[in-house]
Amino acid sequence: MTLQGWGLIALFIIILWALAKPVGLWLFALYEGRRTVLHRVLGPVETGFYKLAGIDPKVEQSWRRYAVHMLAFNLALLLLTYFVLRFQDLLPMNPHGLAGVAPDGAFNIAISFTTNTNWQWYSGEVALSNFSQMFGLTIHNFLSASTGIALAFALFRGFARREAKAIGNFWADMTRITLYLLLPISIVYATFLIASGVPQTLAQSVDATTLEGVKQVIALGPVASQEAIKMLGTNGGGFFNANSAHPFENPTALTNLVQMLSIFLIGFGLTWTFGKAVGNTRQGWAILAAMTLLFLAGTSVAYWQEAAGNPVLHQLGVAGGNLEGKEVRFGIAASALFASVTTAASCGAVNAMHDSFTALGGMIPLINMQLGEVVIGGVGAGIYGFLLFAILAVFVAGLMVGRTPEYVGKKIEAREVKLAVLAIAVLPLMILGGTAIAAVVTAGLAGPLNKGPHGFSEILYAFTSAVGNNGSAFAGLSAGTPFYNAMLGIAMWVGRFFVIVPMLAIAGSLAAKKVTPPSSGSFPTTGPLWVGLLVGIILILGGLTFLPSLALGPVADHLAMLGGHLS
Repeated sequence: MTLQGWGLIALFIIILWALAKPVGLWLFALYEGRRTVLHRVLGPVETGFYKLAGIDPKVEQSWRRYAVHMLAFNLALLLLTYFVLRFQDLLPMNPHGLAGVAPDGAFNIAISFTTNTNWQWYSGEVALSNFSQMFGLTIHNFLSASTGIALAFALFRGFARREAKAIGNFWADMTRITLYLLLPISIVYATFLIASGVPQTLAQSVDATTLEGVKQVIALGPVASQEAIKMLGTNGGGFFNANSAHPFENPTALTNLVQMLSIFLIGFGLTWTFGKAVGNTRQGWAILAAMTLLFLAGTSVAYWQEAAGNPVLHQLGVAGGNLEGKEVRFGIAASALFASVTTAASCGAVNAMHDSFTALGGMIPLINMQLGEVVIGGVGAGIYGFLLFAILAVFVAGLMVGRTPEYVGKKIEAREVKLAVLAIAVLPLMILGGTAIAAVVTAGLAGPLNKGPHGFSEILYAFTSAVGNNGSAFAGLSAGTPFYNAMLGIAMWVGRFFVIVPMLAIAGSLAAKKVTPPSSGSFPTTGPLWVGLLVGIILILGGLTFLPSLALGPVADHLAMLGGHLS
């Protein structure tokens, strides 16, 4: 470990904390539906969308209608993407004449991008046409991200409103977030990437001859536009198979820093927006403090383990940290930080191969996802996932100290606790259940490229990534098979929408309640004690649930490494 490495981590956190309030203010304007400086240009576009779709943005919806419209919209997007992929050979912008994607592969990809997971079992530059990349996938990067933010807004309204039946209008939320947030930032972001050397062209490839006279076909395409929203929307699906380790996706140390910042940018801002929405910004800062503590703890372990290196190689005379699977352009510190960022958020973009991390270094991305990716989390999904834990934490606190279980003025009763437990239980059920099946059936065991604990970790990571809607991979699992395409596709769908529906039910239940002013019997939820309780509840639940599986995978792998054995 070096001072330079710790300086990068410190700089990263300082910049994000400085941006939390400005970004949160913009998000709060969209949450309230207020006019912004962009309305002069984009206002007519927004109005045109409403007229074309026959939507009145002023008519709000109950949580049930909000959920039904959200589910119908996402199902329609899934079917559209499936048919684009299946018939890409008949569609334009396919200069290499790529064949349509097989049914199981198209099923997996369509669900992957609909759920904001962006899991990739294929090499994007050789499997998908420009039309499929742009129309089939990049559109999802915008709409799945805006769906997550819209759902966060709905839950915010549940906490903020009193005796209300509605939690907003799904179509209005989606449209405003896309037009006034994701689209303008993505345009500026893509322009920066183009200036930094990222390609943006409709050409599929270019022929080149090296100095040694070797001819190469270099894949190109509309990379910058997809890269911008991939990071900003915590999507993660790379244009190239090497993802953000590829120099055409992430060419410099500056683009690497900007990519990491953009993954967390909206998640940081949403914490401040929540505090503003409930009338107490200290609530938002308390959530952000808890998130930051969890993030720094995980990042420190990952950096420590990768910098320490592999003791087996040390005994062979190879000194230094673990550089296997890492881009020398970024090094150990930036790679460890990127791995923590992308798995703390539901992004899935990688600038190093997690399969090549040390056992405990690779365990940190696993833990980040198994905690529900509530440490900053994906756009929208992180904050509403964290608030589910907050509901449980305040309920537990009430039981322990005999105080009324209230959070931001709303009494937390049996209905909210049951729904929160139901939503949180989806992750362990699907992760552990899917891993158990894959670890015993022949089709599942054919996937991992390694045997023993590391092979188990590869399977566990795949289902953790899928259910958590992350999309990153250990890169040691041959997942492009009918078995894994089907199993992981189901896992992604359940992991996304079986959490969202109970969360929206909580929003509806809270919105109908009265606001209870704080009293001497209320448990304070803005100070260090509350932050510590939140961190403890999240770690205890994650530890009790996933510790056995981690012991069979990365912990056993680490002990084997200390004994001189490598998988």
